[in-house]
Amino acid sequence: MIFNIILLFIGTIAAFWISAICGGGASLILIPILNLLIPTSVVPFSLTIGTFTSSASRIAVFKKHIRWKIFFWFVPFSIPAVLLGAWLIKYVNPNYLQLIVAFFLILNLPELFKSKNNETENQKLYPNFLLIIIGFCAGFVSGITGAIGLLFNRFYLKFGLKKEEIVATRAANEIFLHLIKLIIYISIGLYSQTALWLGLTIAVATIVSSYTVKYILPYLSEFLFKKIGYGAMVVSGIILLVGTSQKVIQQDKISFSATHENSESVSKISWRNTDLIIEFAFDDGFEVERKIHPNELPDHLKEKYETLKDQYDKIHLEKVFTINKKPIYEFYCYKNGVLTKFEI
Repeated sequence: MIFNIILLFIGTIAAFWISAICGGGASLILIPILNLLIPTSVVPFSLTIGTFTSSASRIAVFKKHIRWKIFFWFVPFSIPAVLLGAWLIKYVNPNYLQLIVAFFLILNLPELFKSKNNETENQKLYPNFLLIIIGFCAGFVSGITGAIGLLFNRFYLKFGLKKEEIVATRAANEIFLHLIKLIIYISIGLYSQTALWLGLTIAVATIVSSYTVKYILPYLSEFLFKKIGYGAMVVSGIILLVGTSQKVIQQDKISFSATHENSESVSKISWRNTDLIIEFAFDDGFEVERKIHPNELPDHLKEKYETLKDQYDKIHLEKVFTINKKPIYEFYCYKNGVLTKFEI
């Protein structure tokens, strides 16, 4: 445990240096690391302890650069959203939201290849009313995952903020969200002693990072700052996508298999306790098959099932979907090891 804390401390300092240079993203970098150390449900608690401390220390260092106009548009609408997100964390698997966040981050890839002249020509500032939507979405995502970071960094860049202004304004916007989340996580029991120690480790590391990064920012141009920011979004998205995908596959027992027999190509996708079979034959085209329970049969087929049930040892049911055709039902009836198939 001590070794993990030391590694997390060093990694957090580096992550929040990168975060300040990129305008955000430390939380998204730390999520895959924390996923290895503690359960996913308490990862937001650890992250929020660290990000709250980071926001407070950055406000202290960069307070003169805060854009208060954006603050007053952003915060009032983010607070109810973070309450909703933190409440839903007990009912929603955060891994799936992390996957969505990963895809949004990767979508910033084209921004890396824009030239300086092209970026200046295409620069259009967003209207103020979009801050309402951005604030609400940021609060909601933050409430569930414990992080907002780079996901909304693009919007700060589009509002024309300079690098120090992005660091300061984001910290001011988010500190209230982090405080509210901490209160909610504790009240609904989404924390643990290990998560607390890891969170305090992150908190101390963020203070060290915030007070040393001010010596780095003056050496970066605005153009380089933006490119590093977009690059960090894409890299964080890829890391988050790979790490979270593996957890989803393990938790939900997702598997994929494919076979080829004669003129038919059959693919089988399993998710949790559900199998989805995709078949392609040159004469019949694409078919999608799903195993069903007898209760899912139409009323007139339930009677047939009851009749067949007395005649066979076991019956497996599948519903078959074909393009431009009505669904059909397949009865796989077994008796003494012999299969009899009915299509209705």
